Amino acid sequence: MDAIVPISFDNTENAFAYKTDKALKKAKFLFSSMGSPLLVRWGTRITPWVLKAGLPVKGLIRHTIFEQFVGGETLEETAAVAKKLGEYNVRVILDYGVEGGENDETAFDHSMEEFIRVIQYAATQSNIPFISIKVTGFARRGLLEKLDSSVSDQQGSLMKRYTNAVASLSDEERAEWQNVQKRMGKICETAAEKGIGVLVDAEETWIQDPVDVITILMMERFNLSKVVVYNTIQLYRHDRLKFLKDSLEAAELRHFILGVKLVRGAYMEKERNRAAKIDYPSPIQSDKTATDRDYNDAVSFCIDHIDKIAVIIATHNEYSNLHATQLLQQKGLPLYHPHVHFSQLYGMSDHITFNLAKAGCSVNKYLPFGPIKDVVPYLMRRAQENSSVAGHTGRELGLIKKELQRRQL
Repeated sequence: MDAIVPISFDNTENAFAYKTDKALKKAKFLFSSMGSPLLVRWGTRITPWVLKAGLPVKGLIRHTIFEQFVGGETLEETAAVAKKLGEYNVRVILDYGVEGGENDETAFDHSMEEFIRVIQYAATQSNIPFISIKVTGFARRGLLEKLDSSVSDQQGSLMKRYTNAVASLSDEERAEWQNVQKRMGKICETAAEKGIGVLVDAEETWIQDPVDVITILMMERFNLSKVVVYNTIQLYRHDRLKFLKDSLEAAELRHFILGVKLVRGAYMEKERNRAAKIDYPSPIQSDKTATDRDYNDAVSFCIDHIDKIAVIIATHNEYSNLHATQLLQQKGLPLYHPHVHFSQLYGMSDHITFNLAKAGCSVNKYLPFGPIKDVVPYLMRRAQENSSVAGHTGRELGLIKKELQRRQL
């Protein structure tokens, strides 16, 4: 076996090669600002309000936090960002960053058409192999919640419980759910035809079961000779490592390749608060150590079964990324394995992304786009995340300062 080649995330020249001096100074200012919890707390409260009030702040947002974390307001605006990333062997996961929406069939059909439009656009670009979708973009939350609750009340395997849950719906609700499945089918069918991967976002625990089921059904249809559909598994849930293993069993039984995107999770406070309010056991891990353990075990499990699983290691955790590269090398597998991809959010953890790409890994930046007023919820989460994750902002800022010093700026 060849010697393991160590990958370092300390090389700031690689990490920020794509940033001009001006862009790097702007990033320094932004991360310095996000290092102030008070500023972030007030900013995240006030920004949505001032936008709704029509105050002239769009220009300020566009040239600061929007520019750092978003690819543009339109699909076409993302092209320049994707092209720049491609110059450094970093590819793109496109995400139409609009959240919420109206709860009617016409609006849901429109969302489906938007997802299809994104797929068709991605297929014209050599550097965009994936898009991200949310089932809540084309399905009513109330319907998902009712289905999830009914699934939880049943006995047996997830698929058997799901079948019984659908049978318990009214005729009108069943027709509504069939429409959801049709929309999902059209999206995935277009993706399969165009050679684009579809990453299905995770949702809150109380609507996740039907999302898991519909995603598995799509994998069964489209993940036969290659991987088109990926489910998202949030390892901050204490039941998800088992779910990953159960998903592989389902894939083997139904003869498809399992596609998974591994994340730590996005709804921790909301999940814990709801569990406390309604008085049921929290679905969230007891501490970060348990989350990290399950995440790294999930990475190991996927690479141990790499012929049957395609995995996207979507994390800003340095150890988890290194762990994956070391496992590949220990097994004599190429870092650029067709079933192993890495991903970080655009505007964050460039030291991981670009150093992985330099080492020869398949790396993607998750690139949201959409009108400023629509992506504000996403931007506010990025600000809060950078402010609250212990040491994250300091790490980003320290690396930026190191690179500015290297450039003698």
